[in-house]
Amino acid sequence: MTVEKDPAHRSGCPINLAVEVLGDRWSLVVLRDVMFGDRHYFRELLTGSQEGIASNLLADRLRRLVAHGLLSRTPDASHRQKVRYSLTEAGVQLVPVMAALGSWGRRHQPASHELSVRAELLERGGPELWERFMDELREQHLGIPRPPRTPSVFAELQAAYEAAVAETG
Repeated sequence: MTVEKDPAHRSGCPINLAVEVLGDRWSLVVLRDVMFGDRHYFRELLTGSQEGIASNLLADRLRRLVAHGLLSRTPDASHRQKVRYSLTEAGVQLVPVMAALGSWGRRHQPASHELSVRAELLERGGPELWERFMDELREQHLGIPRPPRTPSVFAELQAAYEAAVAETG
């Protein structure tokens, strides 16, 4: 029995399908900023991007990430024209992928110390730390409480980043 190829995709290969969603220049950077930068609004994502994403590209990537189920988009109660972007469960489950990409980039590319420190912590912490971080992201983005008295991975990553910036600056 043969399975027909879905015309919306080049192939049914799982790597190809992931690349079709995440393989452009900006999608992973936007997800990184939501995940590690605690940015939820268009303006925060636009002005907080060190890479300097253009507003039209950001709008397109946010639309695509919502359409692919990695981000959700909800109106902000404080302002009629403001929209909040949050990770979905599928987005949260990208933590190990982001950890692996950060680890590879840190080891094989000319990454700066202050921007590598989080990747190094995630690499050293391994799957146990990733699970704790995913629980924290689920709480923040999906409203699912994490286990009580669990230390904040986000705070640990942020403190390490701020210490590295202070060292460098």
